[in-house]
Amino acid sequence: MTWSRRTLAFLPVGALVLGPFSAGCTTQLAQADPESFEPPTPVSAPGPQPSPGDLQQLVAPIALYPDELAAQILAGATYPSQIVEADRWLHLHPDVKTDALAQAVDSQSWDASVKALTQFPGLLGMLDTNLSWTSALGEAYLNGEQPLLDAIQVMRQRAQQAGNLHSTQQENVDTQDDAISIEPTNTDVVYVPEYDPWTIYGDPLDPYGDWSWIPGFYFDGPGIGFGLGIDIGLYGGFGWGWYHWHADWRGHDLRYGDHRYVSHTRDFNHGNGFAGERTGIGRSTGFAHSISFGHASGIGAPDERVPSGMHSGAFSGFNHGGEVGGFSDRGRASFGGFHGGGGFHGGGGGHR
Repeated sequence: MTWSRRTLAFLPVGALVLGPFSAGCTTQLAQADPESFEPPTPVSAPGPQPSPGDLQQLVAPIALYPDELAAQILAGATYPSQIVEADRWLHLHPDVKTDALAQAVDSQSWDASVKALTQFPGLLGMLDTNLSWTSALGEAYLNGEQPLLDAIQVMRQRAQQAGNLHSTQQENVDTQDDAISIEPTNTDVVYVPEYDPWTIYGDPLDPYGDWSWIPGFYFDGPGIGFGLGIDIGLYGGFGWGWYHWHADWRGHDLRYGDHRYVSHTRDFNHGNGFAGERTGIGRSTGFAHSISFGHASGIGAPDERVPSGMHSGAFSGFNHGGEVGGFSDRGRASFGGFHGGGGFHGGGGGHR
């Protein structure tokens, strides 16, 4: 009995001794081989997750886009730094067109989704201009594909119930197994729908904080409008082109080629989910994740406006007035006579 008490009495002392000893060993290992030593990774608790309402507000601007285009946007949004670089590259090379443009884009180191979005230069500019929303959309996709895709379906159902989503000359709207799909009527020509994302769904939504209204991607009126059609056939021979993307509403994921799309982005210090709670109309305290904006290969002359690092603001927005201010106007320039990939076709039915 005396021995047991002595043993138990020794244990706390041993713990006190082993604690500093263990820390000392860690220090010695780090000093002995500093290049290969990796300190233990602290385990962080998951942050608060977005509500369905937050996700519905987040997808509202693109929920009524054709399935393939929505897939490209969701995937590309996980690479906000490449969105910036690709948009800048297009502006630095306005004379590169048609086949030469497709070949030049193919040679870039961007993700396939970002390459695909160069088929829609104005849309790429919109994603760049609204970089806060783009990064929030990408991180929401990384946090959970199914809730985000479900939010798109909810918004499509709301638009349909409000009488604002139906088949037109530009696109076919079909419902199967409670999932609404949107596909171009002409497989070689895509019309990007124009609508007010805060009123098109019936009951008005709170506008996303810091959202910039872009001509060609916002229709100030009832219903959905269509501008010029974009010829996507030119990119059909490339593995990242239109025909390789699909939104799998049953499987609740994106499909790239014959496989589930997996993003390998390094733009987010991912793992904590949404870092803030909603604090007001269409706003949140945002993500606490760092996004590093470097220079990808083949983007032309260095641009001193590109900061070495940023922090995404999710529902509160990037600091457009500060170090990110240089990016704010580039997207708008995409709409004024910009020569993108493929040709343009008349809008056909106009606004509906």
